[in-house]
Amino acid sequence: ARLWGVCVRGIAGSLAGLVEKVGEVSPSGGAVRVALYTCASYPVDNGDPVIDGVVSAKPGETIVTLQGIKPGTYAVKLFQDFNRNGEFDMNWLGLPLEKFGFSNDARPMLSEPPFDATKFELRPGTNTITIHLQ
Repeated sequence: ARLWGVCVRGIAGSLAGLVEKVGEVSPSGGAVRVALYTCASYPVDNGDPVIDGVVSAKPGETIVTLQGIKPGTYAVKLFQDFNRNGEFDMNWLGLPLEKFGFSNDARPMLSEPPFDATKFELRPGTNTITIHLQ
């Protein structure tokens, strides 16, 4: 969480799991790539996620499960990697060529939404969120 512009550490205790229900998955195939970030790593271009996962894209809804996460405040960034090249592809104007999403279904304006628009609390045990690809 951000407290007066400072990142606060996660909650101590048992570990958490996160089930992401990813909606609006295109029938174009490929993989759904999900990454979980803290407030410190979220705004960094190509920043290292706390944990990430890749699963084959299933048209309509794809489920991605991440385990063994320390409870705390996080944000999710994800995209449907149509060509499975591991990169979020954009055209020469910098516009996305692949579907993407953020936790809380936050929408980008001219750049990705800020951490405060995408953050959520991950509690001990299993947590479930739904994100719709844009």
